Amino acid sequence: MNMRNEIQKELIDAIIPFWEALRDDEYGGFYGYMDYDLNLDKKAEKGCILNSRITWFFASAYKALKDPKLLDEAAHGYEFLKEYCIDREYGGIYWSMNYDGSPKDTTKHTYNQAFSIYALSAYYEASGDSEALDLALQLFHTIEEKCTDEGGYLEAFTREFKPESNDKLSENGVLAERTMNTLLHALEAYTELYKVSKDSKVKERLEWLLDVFADKVYNPELKRQEVFFDKDYNSLIDLYSYGHDIETSWLLDRATEVLGEAEYTEKITKITDILAEQIYEIAFDGHSVLTECEKGVPYTVRVWWVQAESIVGFINAYQKSGDKKYYEAAEKVWEYIKEYFIDKRPGSEWFWDLNADGTPRVGRPIVEPWKCPYHNGRMCLEIMNRLADGK
Repeated sequence: MNMRNEIQKELIDAIIPFWEALRDDEYGGFYGYMDYDLNLDKKAEKGCILNSRITWFFASAYKALKDPKLLDEAAHGYEFLKEYCIDREYGGIYWSMNYDGSPKDTTKHTYNQAFSIYALSAYYEASGDSEALDLALQLFHTIEEKCTDEGGYLEAFTREFKPESNDKLSENGVLAERTMNTLLHALEAYTELYKVSKDSKVKERLEWLLDVFADKVYNPELKRQEVFFDKDYNSLIDLYSYGHDIETSWLLDRATEVLGEAEYTEKITKITDILAEQIYEIAFDGHSVLTECEKGVPYTVRVWWVQAESIVGFINAYQKSGDKKYYEAAEKVWEYIKEYFIDKRPGSEWFWDLNADGTPRVGRPIVEPWKCPYHNGRMCLEIMNRLADGK
């Protein structure tokens, strides 16, 4: 229980207070940027993904800890999401807001819609506010009606939902028309929405997404997920995304657990077992997990979210298989996080990423539109639940 207790302490004593301190009571939501030197920019843009993830985090932390102030923080994020981030004219969620809540980047991205669904589902479960569930279902229908073609989910759109270039979720020198990342977080959002709504259409699309992962995203020869695709699901690059593979290994299992259909559990478990085993064998170096490997060249920088997801993925694999190597791997990653990733400076949280020698990469922000409590906060909540007494 030692690892569990330490992780719970990190959540309660460090992660929660840090994000509580970023609450903006003047303009709503949470401040959007803190630089490496811990300077808070109260007039930085507020990413809608960041606000959704913070709202999800506080709602989920409330469900675990039952502290009323956590529900109040979640309600604060929800109000900003509801009042400012939703486009009342064309529907959907903007990409980002100015500090005062006015629209900054009016791009509509499927990934972003999905995270708002994720947040609204968690907030509904925590608060019982049916308006949040109604908004989540509205966004679900927005994705299904405006963000798809005959082959599945597309990526980026103008404010009016006309397709545009997917530069926001394309990396490594390619421009993808479909991405594993967007599919993964649509599946994650639909999992939580189905859990709280039991809506038959959501179930149907959740099953469709599981089939896509099994039949088009997963590469059985290379034992990995492909990452970037054209419209016909042809892979555009030779890339192992180790972080996404270990994250997927438990998120797909979560989806089948919520779905409760034996045929999908059997189909998906075979894949998630292999993904976790593969990451253990080729990406875990005995203390941490590499981020990715492009064309045979590993990226040696260690990234905060990859380590957090690796702990959950390894514990999930241990709980399924009983193989102690996965538990021990999770412990090793936690020791690495404690030693190197947790920033010991007062008023900070975790470093974004580290050089191979464990030193932080100077200049990388502590908070920005992508740097949030979603991965490390969720890791804490998952481990507290999975390693609770009697489990």
